[in-house]
Amino acid sequence: MDTNPLRDTFRMHRVPGPCAVVIFGGLGDLAGRKLVPALYNLYLRRLLPAGFAMVGVGRRDATDTEYRAEMRERCARFSRTPVTDAEWEGFEELLHWVGGTFDATETYTTLARRLEEIGVARGTAGNVMFYLSVPPSQFPVIVDGLGDSGLAREEPGRFRRAVIEKPFGHDLPSSAALDAEVHRAFKESQVFRIDHYLGKETVQNILVFRFANGIFEPVWNRNFIDHVQITVSESIGVEGRGKFYEEAGALRDIVQNHMLQVLSFVAMEPPSSFDAEAVRDERGKALASCRPLLPSDVVRGQYSAGFSDGDAAKGYRNEDGVAPGSDVETYIAARLMIDNWRWADTPFYLRTGKRLPKRVTEVAIQFKRVPHLPFSYAAAEQLEPNVLVLRIQPNEGISLRFGAKVPSERVQIRTVNMDFQYDTAFSAAPAEAYETLLLDAMRGDGTNFPRQDAVNQSWRIVEPLQESWTRLGGGPHLYEAGSWGPEAADELLARDRRRWRRP
Repeated sequence: MDTNPLRDTFRMHRVPGPCAVVIFGGLGDLAGRKLVPALYNLYLRRLLPAGFAMVGVGRRDATDTEYRAEMRERCARFSRTPVTDAEWEGFEELLHWVGGTFDATETYTTLARRLEEIGVARGTAGNVMFYLSVPPSQFPVIVDGLGDSGLAREEPGRFRRAVIEKPFGHDLPSSAALDAEVHRAFKESQVFRIDHYLGKETVQNILVFRFANGIFEPVWNRNFIDHVQITVSESIGVEGRGKFYEEAGALRDIVQNHMLQVLSFVAMEPPSSFDAEAVRDERGKALASCRPLLPSDVVRGQYSAGFSDGDAAKGYRNEDGVAPGSDVETYIAARLMIDNWRWADTPFYLRTGKRLPKRVTEVAIQFKRVPHLPFSYAAAEQLEPNVLVLRIQPNEGISLRFGAKVPSERVQIRTVNMDFQYDTAFSAAPAEAYETLLLDAMRGDGTNFPRQDAVNQSWRIVEPLQESWTRLGGGPHLYEAGSWGPEAADELLARDRRRWRRP
């Protein structure tokens, strides 16, 4: 049994106050794969409050017992920690179910009554966090239902919050319209727009790495950094989500949210404090300084048949739910510039794609070469530029590449790596992103949740590209499944006399 008083003090600081979490779409894929397993792991780590309950809401007519049984099956498959009878017996008592359609007044009346009953039984103190784990078309429906029923209304000493999944709109006008709809029921302080990438330990550690270490921030600028590469590579295809991908594509699915939000952590100025609004102010300013993407800065691709992980893989146009002549992109390579004092003339290269050789997400900061090498060409022939790599997934950690002398009687320089990994350094694997973000939202900490101004800036950056593709047409470059993308992506960097790194 852990009796360390310092660890217990830290745990109590992290544990949120009493509350109920309501998951709309409580039997959906996200709830079963991520949300309920995340809550189960928070329960195991003793990070849920004593006064806690979870209520799933969906169309199915089910009892609490039936819902608990299905969630146990999902957690057994997807939880990072094995499900045991002893632990599950305590956890399942926290789970409840309300059946009904999202557009029916009766659903919200029933939900309000159940929340009141559960609040008395579980001691949730009237605090409720609503999680919209539903398709985007249902966001306005649920928000209106919560507003009209009074469930969104806060009272002194009682909070009501809404956690909204991406995508937040499909362009700038739709994002603004959705924001206006949400604010009919909720104040901005009540809204948490979730991007699970921002819950990953390495993304959160960017701030600590930059602003808690005196050796890195002085060189974190155009004077020392040659360029930055952000890669989100997936070896899988669309995995049965062809219909969704036909509407989204890689630009909306990955670039507009995940990649630009990660970029904001890398590019932001030092905040005055670690207060949520101070951090979000600086991230918003960084995105506001980014130039809009133009077709000349971007290569889009689409995977054709090939081999992935040793197996034959069909092309995107042969996936279920995909139009035979689809020109939707499954790959994006982009050159993005930031017009401010810190980053002027320093390119940020973004690359994401499906059916690439491996699953990896990383930020690579390549430093400029030294102005003069006093060594012979033969001695330094194998020397490469210094690169700092922040590995977001898998194997979360940080590595630094630098030159070192090879042990011998003569001077010969070779590139070596200094490597840090979370699981070995701290003897524990990092928590899942949804565990971190659910806990933050329950605590009311918005640091790792994009604010609406940042969402608007992200759409501003990609909107000219979307409009150009719609107006001018033109299909994507094809690339073979299992490759690193179309040759045009290599040419994009070759124009700048640079090249993509191979993770």
